[in-house]
Amino acid sequence: MCRSIKTLREPYVAEVTPGDVDAAALQYVRKISGFRKPAAHNAAAFDAAVAAVAAATATLLAELEVRGGRSASPAS
Repeated sequence: MCRSIKTLREPYVAEVTPGDVDAAALQYVRKISGFRKPAAHNAAAFDAAVAAVAAATATLLAELEVRGGRSASPAS
């Protein structure tokens, strides 16, 4: 789908930062919307989508159970 989005869980990464989560969310929303940077009249919807995807990603990573390791939850 989007080659610049990297896997954010163990064993692929040892630590996930909020910046990693935000970057992945931004890339996802850019891919889905087709906009690198939305026009002013779409900026609020675009930014809200990025925030929602980042929140969902952080929740997912916090709740994943990785066998043989700890979960890779983002730092606060």
